[in-house]
Amino acid sequence: MTEQPIPAEGPVTSDAAPEKRRIPLIAKVYGVLCIVSSVAVLSLAAFLAVGYIWTFVQGKVDLNIQTSAANLIIFIAQMALFVALFVLLLVLGINLLRDRRRGAAQTAEAAAFVTAGVIACDIMLNGVSNVGIPILVVLVVSIVLASWLDPSLIQERELHRKLRDMEAREEAEEGTLGLDKTGKGYITLNFFNLFWIFTVASIIGLVIETIYHFAVVNPGHFQDRAGLLFGPFSPIYGVGAVLMTMALNRFHKAPLVVVFLVSAVIGGVFEYLASWFFQFAFGILAWDYTGSTLFGLCPDPIAIFFQGRTSTYFMCMWGILGIAWIKLLLPWMLHLVNLIPWNWRYTLTAICATLMVADCVMTLLSFDCWYERMAGNQPVSAMEQFMARNFDNEFMADRFQSMSLNPEDATRHVR
Repeated sequence: MTEQPIPAEGPVTSDAAPEKRRIPLIAKVYGVLCIVSSVAVLSLAAFLAVGYIWTFVQGKVDLNIQTSAANLIIFIAQMALFVALFVLLLVLGINLLRDRRRGAAQTAEAAAFVTAGVIACDIMLNGVSNVGIPILVVLVVSIVLASWLDPSLIQERELHRKLRDMEAREEAEEGTLGLDKTGKGYITLNFFNLFWIFTVASIIGLVIETIYHFAVVNPGHFQDRAGLLFGPFSPIYGVGAVLMTMALNRFHKAPLVVVFLVSAVIGGVFEYLASWFFQFAFGILAWDYTGSTLFGLCPDPIAIFFQGRTSTYFMCMWGILGIAWIKLLLPWMLHLVNLIPWNWRYTLTAICATLMVADCVMTLLSFDCWYERMAGNQPVSAMEQFMARNFDNEFMADRFQSMSLNPEDATRHVR
């Protein structure tokens, strides 16, 4: 018997393919809000741009702007990201109204990344405490829509419900749960796997860096290299491992030289961006490779080009870590995660993810308040007073021993 096509009109039942299911009314209401706000903001932006260009042509623009070059660059980048965000929200709204689940999910995912970029620019310009609630709501809603509307995730959730007591339980016991069964990659790139990759790599990276500093950089001297306010985590390694896994998942059988080069580039670029963000946002300098050389023979061109934020030596270290991670540690990590009892795995992941997010937010807030105190500003708000009582300058310097803070290096210090 041939399958009857789904009629163009009328309700779509829950047995229909995920791509064919109608999007709920509440999501369509959000889509209308996206379209209205996007049209209004983009129209206003176009009007202001035309007006500014006209006044510039007439020679009526005062170019004597008292601001730093970094401030100006970040501001321009933020405005460009804002325009891109509202374009994406316009497309998202249209997809929601037209019941295009996959298109809406992909657009929401892109909007989440762009929104994160807007927030990062805002933190560098104004600090954590001045990040607006509406932009945070857009970020959260975009992330929720990206996972909720994706047809493949809907099928995965249904499959998990149907096989909870059968195949999935057997795979968990065999330690193979999480492997990519399509053959396109080594593991499935879902939230569960990526979260535990981030967590495990953050711990392993901290251990490796601590040992390296104790044995090589300053022999016999222990230094706390933690990157978060609570726990033994260094998130730069966690994020690096996630990026490497996403980039190399389909190339896990690639030659070692390919894994090395891709890992070195990803690690070096991310190290540069992380250093740039923390210095311009909080005046924090966590590492500086200025003056590095190649085997003591000549100045390191990578360190010179990236202003000491990464170097050839440490990009090679990232390459070696990438090989070790993809070829050795990732299979071990997957087996380790599968040791979590089946009945606990998703509940435990949700609890741990909530705690990790809280730790990251608290860390950013503590950096922001540390900057304000070092800049000579007295705690005013309840949050600033809480941070001053519990995480004062002495505590911060002792907790983040690898970091130094100079308020004059932050972009918001120079207006």
